[in-house]
Amino acid sequence: MSRVPLRRNREFLLLQTGQLLSSIGTESTTIAYPLLVLAVTHSPAKVGAVTFARIVPYPFFGVLTGVAADRLNRKRLMIAADGIRVLAVGSLVAAILLHRVGLWQIAIVAFVEGTASVLFYAAQSGALRAVVSPAQLPDAVSAEVARQSVVEVAGPPLGGVLFGFGRALPFLFDAVSYAGSTLSLLAMRTPFQEEREPDRSTIRSQIAEGFRFLWAQPFLRTCALLFGLANFIFPGVLIVIVVAGKRQGLSSGEIGGLTAAFGACLLIGSLLSPLLRRKLSVRRILLLELWTWTGSGLFLIWPNVYVLVAGILPQALTIPTTDSVVVGYRTAMTPDRLLGRVNGAARNISLFVSPLGPLAAGLLLSAVAARWTVAVFAGCGLALAVWGTLSPSIRKAPSLAELDELPVHDAAAAAAPHG
Repeated sequence: MSRVPLRRNREFLLLQTGQLLSSIGTESTTIAYPLLVLAVTHSPAKVGAVTFARIVPYPFFGVLTGVAADRLNRKRLMIAADGIRVLAVGSLVAAILLHRVGLWQIAIVAFVEGTASVLFYAAQSGALRAVVSPAQLPDAVSAEVARQSVVEVAGPPLGGVLFGFGRALPFLFDAVSYAGSTLSLLAMRTPFQEEREPDRSTIRSQIAEGFRFLWAQPFLRTCALLFGLANFIFPGVLIVIVVAGKRQGLSSGEIGGLTAAFGACLLIGSLLSPLLRRKLSVRRILLLELWTWTGSGLFLIWPNVYVLVAGILPQALTIPTTDSVVVGYRTAMTPDRLLGRVNGAARNISLFVSPLGPLAAGLLLSAVAARWTVAVFAGCGLALAVWGTLSPSIRKAPSLAELDELPVHDAAAAAAPHG
């Protein structure tokens, strides 16, 4: 089968459209949750705690949801996850409108929304693999990063502006966006998994199988560890931007605009991704991102929130290319029957410390100046860059040319136009 260009692939476009809708809602509440907690409690530490509650399901439930994605119908799982998110966020909207919202409810809703998102994304990798050919996966992942970049440009300022008009508005928008995602999934015709035999083994052995496959691949294992620890940095820096911005007297909309600048650079980076993949080796692509993490150290010289944002923007330019290489390669090389578990294992490793970033930032900001808080994250970035530079697995990174030799999946063939 000839490869269908992504721009003409109906199923791929439907998947991306639905995700564009839900992602922009999610991104708007990424800034709205901290603003709501600050409005209710006036506590940076509690802001970090709620952000922790929203992120912590990713490392804790990633593997279990991966098992579910490999055993059950992936499309139905994604639709169920959207429904749970609509109900959870809708309950928060009602509480805000009734003036009965409290910290405990915000934290619970954030946790439930995060848990449902883990379930959704465990099945989404199978959906992406089903509608494109293996060699197109790096481009498809790059397109997803571009979509997410647009969302990160528009979402935070939109969330800040909506919050300024009414505290419930960004959360109402988020709930409606999940409903839009469900409609796009219902319109898709391609099955999200290949034919598979029932697996009668225990959940424990199924989880172990996913980890064994990932651990046997030195490149994928090292990437999961390296970028997992890196995921400690950005959520924490985001909390610093929100709190330091408020202390500098910035409005909610202005803080949203600062975080949107990161999304704008992600978008530019996604446009540069095909060029960088042609010009640079996989190892150089990975090291480029790792070393740009140290840019946040500029804040130590000039502790201004605008300087902090400027220091992390170069890193945003490199993320799309790194993701397209690592995620695209892992998705293409993993057998379909293991895809949910292997991606769940990778996310479990890569996101294990992610919830600690905002928690640490909140505690540090309550105890010391923002400059010393950023120093902790900049130091972590430097350590990871040195590790990646010296790593034998990164030095022997594979070539993306290997993907051209893989067969096209049957499910991907179903996405091709007929007649």
